[in-house]
Amino acid sequence: MEVLSERSTRVVSYAKLHRTSVRRAEGRFLVEGPNSVGAALATGRAERVLVGEGDVERHAPLIDEARSAGVVIEMLSDRAVNKLSESTTPPGIFAVCTLLDRTLSAVLDAQPALLAVAIEPREPGNAGTLIRCADAMGADAMILLGDAVDPHNAKCVRASAGSVFHLPVVRHRDVADGLAGIRSAGITTLATAADGELSLDDADDILSGPTAWLFGNEAHGLPDDVAAAADHRVAIPIRGRAESLNLASAAAICLYASARQHHLA
Repeated sequence: MEVLSERSTRVVSYAKLHRTSVRRAEGRFLVEGPNSVGAALATGRAERVLVGEGDVERHAPLIDEARSAGVVIEMLSDRAVNKLSESTTPPGIFAVCTLLDRTLSAVLDAQPALLAVAIEPREPGNAGTLIRCADAMGADAMILLGDAVDPHNAKCVRASAGSVFHLPVVRHRDVADGLAGIRSAGITTLATAADGELSLDDADDILSGPTAWLFGNEAHGLPDDVAAAADHRVAIPIRGRAESLNLASAAAICLYASARQHHLA
């Protein structure tokens, strides 16, 4: 099998997929690492798998899976691996995949019971962690509203540990329109707030119905107007001495509380 160098036309074109504009123009994106590549293969999103010539043995099961699925496999030199990788220690395996875009209307038409909604998430690692958390808690979709990070960003995909392939992810530019659409679908919107009028401990009846948890970003939190417009502002009881919770911890607690009620219903 031909080994592609870092100067190969194909490798150069794959490297350009790190840019949002190129991803959108070509309708494809690049993922790296066994978790992401495995998820891409399992969901039929991988168009081709790229593997370092020195990494074939350790990734043999994924290469066999790709070959069985008829996915093109290409070999890379060490320098080509380093050119494509955005990891400190390159895992040596990549996949070129079709974009994962979903529309808000399609998600709402499916009558979701639980949504995770991030308002203007900018940091790709945090967005990926939220997607992973929402997937783990059984949410029906992750909605990114406003000026949000591209979920196909390499760091976001890595932080999601493959969950971007399992969970529908929507990016909707208009915050007000997105929230209006969620409410029109009969879904209760909930915002976390330290001074919320409802304690999470007392929210079981609300959580048993269709709900959408609204999360802000790490830097600025949830915008005041968005929090005020939510159907309920919910306080997470803090019984220790910590002043607050970070975004990922708060999201995990809230989504688990909803998932538990849906499971009991």
